[in-house]
Amino acid sequence: MSSNHLSLQSFFLMENKIQNYAWGSSSSIHELFGFENESQQPQAEVWMGTHPKGCSMVIFDQHPMPLSELINSNKSAYLSSDIAQKFDDLPFLFKILAADKALSIQVHPNKSQAEKGFEQEEQAGIPLTADHRNYKDANHKPELIYALTDYQAMNGFRTYDEIMGFFAALRIFELTDLVEDFSHTLTPQGLKTFFSGLLTLSEQRKHNVLDQLLTYAKAHQNQTEFALIIELSHQYPNDVGLLSPLLLNVITLQSGEAMYLSANTPHAYIKGTGLEIMANSDNVLRAGLTPKHIDVNELVECTHFHPIAFDELILSPKKEGVCDNYGIPVNDFNFSIIHSPKETNVENHGAEILMAIDSDLELRSPNGETMVLAKGQSVFIPAYISNCILSSNGRIARAFN
Repeated sequence: MSSNHLSLQSFFLMENKIQNYAWGSSSSIHELFGFENESQQPQAEVWMGTHPKGCSMVIFDQHPMPLSELINSNKSAYLSSDIAQKFDDLPFLFKILAADKALSIQVHPNKSQAEKGFEQEEQAGIPLTADHRNYKDANHKPELIYALTDYQAMNGFRTYDEIMGFFAALRIFELTDLVEDFSHTLTPQGLKTFFSGLLTLSEQRKHNVLDQLLTYAKAHQNQTEFALIIELSHQYPNDVGLLSPLLLNVITLQSGEAMYLSANTPHAYIKGTGLEIMANSDNVLRAGLTPKHIDVNELVECTHFHPIAFDELILSPKKEGVCDNYGIPVNDFNFSIIHSPKETNVENHGAEILMAIDSDLELRSPNGETMVLAKGQSVFIPAYISNCILSSNGRIARAFN
């Protein structure tokens, strides 16, 4: 691929992989963006990026090719020399995510934990496809979710007093000792012991605990947490994760609100459609609401048992003109929402993906190349394009580094 090509093509229209996971919505992505779904499959996620499980395709010289192949042909040009040297790939994965049912409660390891865990499992010869494999790569997986509809989720531990209050009110006999011990040690270590104890209940004790939990929940359905427990019990019967709304903050983002999910923090998406951006990783340690493998020891070692205040969950953007810029405490990705740009100049210092949310987006590069995206479409813009001019009557999502 010659350098002439690099200077000629500014915009690469993306064809993105739709993941048909069982928890996905069969209608939301179609209703928001017009994506076809004649077979009414659950359309859970649309992946924009180079991840091998769903690499985007782009058009180069009128021919389709994987975005990863395009980038690999000249990483310094497409990513920038700094990003190529530090990450060796597009460092983020951008998604449309539409949940009709709850995803598993999960924790993502931090960078050093991921590197150590991945190396240990490689040395142990555990296949990457093994059900009990914890680490699929050596990277962390911080995430941001931007709500397109009402978006219900759980994120971070409640205050110790809140957790204690719920479990004291339940008065479940099988949990008496755990609750009593926690009441005397309302600390990170106390919560760690309490959390571990819940996850390692014997099958019979777990069954009894959940029976009593649901009886209490049905009598207190006017409370958000217990209404949610009843809803989750239909999706994941006899799952210890049904206790999670009493341990974790339950929040519903309004359309246009965003939330950051850091490493070592338990969280779960429950229902709604949003845009998600994350570091390019597939490392997940599960804690419930799942039929999949749960490694309690590894999960606990990778979890911070510190409460997160509810009023700190929503991530407020820094407003600069028509741009809402979200401060991300990692260097893998940045995220912005651009509101109805009118011949707005956007400077580009690395690889980025733009997606039209509400309306068509017109782009123009310094060399005069133009492109029009319909809502729901996305474009890859390489690092060698220093800036572009945007015009739209709606919101534009910008995933960049």
